[in-house]
Amino acid sequence: MKSSTIYREWLDSLPPTQGCLKKEQSLGRELLLEQGIPSNKDEAWRLCNFNRLNSFLSLPIIIKSEDVKYKLPDKDKNSERIIINPNKNQFLNINLSNGIEKLNDREIEENLGKIVKSTNVKNDLSVCLNQASSSELLALKVKRNFNKSLEIVIPSIKEKSISTRIFLLVEEGAKLDLLQVFLGNNHSAQNHLIEIKLESKVELSHGLISLGEEKESSSICTLAVEQSENSKYSLHSIHHGWDYARFEPRIIQSEGEASTIIKNLQVTKSKEQIATHSLIRFEGPNGKLDQLQKAVASEYSHCIFNGSIEVPQKAQKTEAAQLSRNLLLSKRARIDAKPELEIVADDVRCTHGATVSQLQDEELFYLRSRGIDNEHANSLLLKGYYDEVISHLPKSSKKWNFVKKLMKDIK
Repeated sequence: MKSSTIYREWLDSLPPTQGCLKKEQSLGRELLLEQGIPSNKDEAWRLCNFNRLNSFLSLPIIIKSEDVKYKLPDKDKNSERIIINPNKNQFLNINLSNGIEKLNDREIEENLGKIVKSTNVKNDLSVCLNQASSSELLALKVKRNFNKSLEIVIPSIKEKSISTRIFLLVEEGAKLDLLQVFLGNNHSAQNHLIEIKLESKVELSHGLISLGEEKESSSICTLAVEQSENSKYSLHSIHHGWDYARFEPRIIQSEGEASTIIKNLQVTKSKEQIATHSLIRFEGPNGKLDQLQKAVASEYSHCIFNGSIEVPQKAQKTEAAQLSRNLLLSKRARIDAKPELEIVADDVRCTHGATVSQLQDEELFYLRSRGIDNEHANSLLLKGYYDEVISHLPKSSKKWNFVKKLMKDIK
C-alpha cells in the first residue's frame, strides 16, 4: 500500500476534534492535509525507512478505555511517579506532591505550542502527527520548593498507537531531576510531544530511557526546551530496541547566558532504524553547549544522527562543541552522521566532528592477554563506551535494569 494511502487512512481514522486540545487537533490535521507526507527528497527525512513509518501509521489510535497490564519497578521514596495511560483519562484526578501543581487554563493558553513553534522546523511531521492525535494534556508547574525527583512513565499498548502531550513549566530558581521512561510493546507505537520551559536560574537534569520491543515497536518523540538566562539544562538519553524510532530534541536558549549539556546514546540490532535529529539555537550571548552523540549499530541495523547548531549575530561569545562518536559492529550495519554548524556571529568558539570506528583490536588483545575471553572482552569495552552517557542519568534510573538489556542484545 502506498504511503499516501496509509497516511490518508490514518487521518480519516482520527476521532472528531474535542477536549482541551481541540484547537491543537484542528491545527495539526490542517497542517498534515496541507503538507502531506514527506519523501526522501526532504532533507530531514532523506534517510527515513518509510516502510517502518507506514507501519507506525497503520496501527489504530487508542480511543476506548481498556485494561493495560504492565509491571514496573518500585519507585524511590523521594520520587514523584506519574504513569501515563492515554486511554484512562486520569490527568483530571492526578494526585501531586507539595511543590508541583497543574497549570491553569490561562497558563496553558499562554504557553502551549509556543516552544515548538519557535523552532521553525520545515515540514514538521513529527509534531503535526502528535497535534492531530493527542486528546489529553499533562501540564504541570514545578515550583521552587519541590524537593523530590519527578518520574514520568509511559507504557505502550499492544497492537495500538498512543499519543501523549506534556508541558512542564519549571519555576525560577528550581532544581529538578526528571526521568522519563518509554516502554515499548509488541506491535505498538508511541508518539510523544514534550515541551519544557525553564525560567531563569533553573537547574534541570533530564534523563530519558526509551526501550522498545523486538516485534515492530515504534516511537516518535519531539522534545522542545526553552532556556531562560542563567539556566542549566542537561539531557542524557538512551534509545534501544525499537524497530523504528525518531527522536527530535530541540533546545532554544532564548536570552543567552545559559548552559546546555546533551549526551545521547542509540543502540541498534537486527534491522532496526533509530534516528536522532537535534536542533540547538542560541538567541543571546554567552551561551554554552556540550553535545555528545553516541551510536552502536550491529547486524543489519541503521543509526542516524543529524545535529544542527544555529548561532545568529546576536549570539556573540557562544561556546559550542558537538561530537558524534559511533561504533560499527557489523559490515552490513549503517551509521550516518551529519553534524551542522550555522554561524553568523563572529566572536564564537564552535567545534564539531564525527567518527565511525570498530572496537579496537589493541584493547581486545590487552583484555584477552589477561585471561578474559573474547565475549567478555567485547562486553567490557561496550559497557565502558556506554558509561559516558549512562553514568549521568538520574539515580532512580538504575532500577529499570536497562544496562543488562543493552549488554544482552548487543554482543
